[in-house]
Amino acid sequence: MSEVDDTVAQRRELVTERRGEVLVVRINRPEARNALTANVMRGIGSAIVEAESDAGIRAVILTGTGDRAFCAGMDLRAFAKGQDLSGNEDFLRLTRGEVTVPVIGAANGSAVGGGLELLLGCDLIIAAADAKFALPEVKRGLFPGGGGTFIGTRIPLSVALEMTMTGEPIDAARGYEVGLVNAVVPAADVLATAIQYAERIAANAPLGVAACKELGRLAATDLDRARERESHWQKVVFTSADAKEGAVAFMEKRAPAWQGR
Repeated sequence: MSEVDDTVAQRRELVTERRGEVLVVRINRPEARNALTANVMRGIGSAIVEAESDAGIRAVILTGTGDRAFCAGMDLRAFAKGQDLSGNEDFLRLTRGEVTVPVIGAANGSAVGGGLELLLGCDLIIAAADAKFALPEVKRGLFPGGGGTFIGTRIPLSVALEMTMTGEPIDAARGYEVGLVNAVVPAADVLATAIQYAERIAANAPLGVAACKELGRLAATDLDRARERESHWQKVVFTSADAKEGAVAFMEKRAPAWQGR
């Protein structure tokens, strides 16, 4: 396939839409349960770069087309044809939770394997009531090698080991109970609910949000490093123009006008 054909396929298989300060990124392969191809991963990576380089984008929503699945993980047909599905660096930064802009996963349907690993890269997850979540790799002689084995940083260890070692799914209700997802809503309300969360985040000071995102994630895996970075963020945030603006706006009883500096 030529580079031009790749670009056309990427635009068809991944759709982006700007909604004010929120960028909605949607995997558009419902016929394949929104499974990941090389083009989809490149498209997601490009959307992340766009969001990080545009100060007007304060949050990203990642979702899928249709009601069958958020993402079924790796497209095995594409893999069998020799596609490199290891993911580009910007896509991998998302799965590792290293993206600087807040990301909300809008799970319109089930997330399996790499699809769940993609959700784990999101900061918040809104799930359809009928969605299921699974890491079934052990049933196929594999293991969740894209970050799925680290799910214990998001949920209790006993549940993490249950999911990874049995390969069996949990439903959205249990996902909420164990802290995997932030809200469970009817499928038709998933995107609207995710947008509400994104807008609430976008209304806050960008530097403060960035500090909370980085330190919160880091503390879950490396508390000593998080404490070191906290000192950095204290200097950056507490001396910022936005810190002053927040105090002045409070005194003047008005909405703050954030500058992100």
